Amino acid sequence: MRLYRGLCAAFASLFLVTVVAACGSDDTPAVDTWESKGATGSISVTPPSGDTAPKISVSTPYSVTETQVHVLTEGSGAVVADTAEVRVNYLGVNGRDGQEFDSSYGRGTPAEFPLNGVIPGFSKAIAGQKVGSTVVVSIAPADGYTSGQPSAGIQAGDTLVFVIEILDVVS
Repeated sequence: MRLYRGLCAAFASLFLVTVVAACGSDDTPAVDTWESKGATGSISVTPPSGDTAPKISVSTPYSVTETQVHVLTEGSGAVVADTAEVRVNYLGVNGRDGQEFDSSYGRGTPAEFPLNGVIPGFSKAIAGQKVGSTVVVSIAPADGYTSGQPSAGIQAGDTLVFVIEILDVVS
């Protein structure tokens, strides 16, 4: 009988230790990283979290032959029409050299624009998604700046990679 009580006490103690440990807090949020291989190179994307901007790491040169969209987080808001004006946060990186060329995060304020006023690949990434979604888009040269954008360091033929947080539809 003493052995039985001793075993019960041991199991009860083990159970309590496990429960208390499971209830403890971890100040480091879980961050999932998404990776993709291109026709050449690869990318690794860490999504935005709270006040932390996303991160795009590129194994250069990274290129795709067709625009690819991947949903990191699906939102629960309205579906974005292809003619909508949207408010987004975004980070853009050049696949050729891995250099950031544009970021609303860096400016500290979201951007607003109509989807018919941006490059086709950016519009393809947002139209049809739900508000609140975060997407990664690898934009093929045909859907990007086909002649380049020298002021941003973009050459004709460059693949562009964006992480886009769809915050709202403004019209």
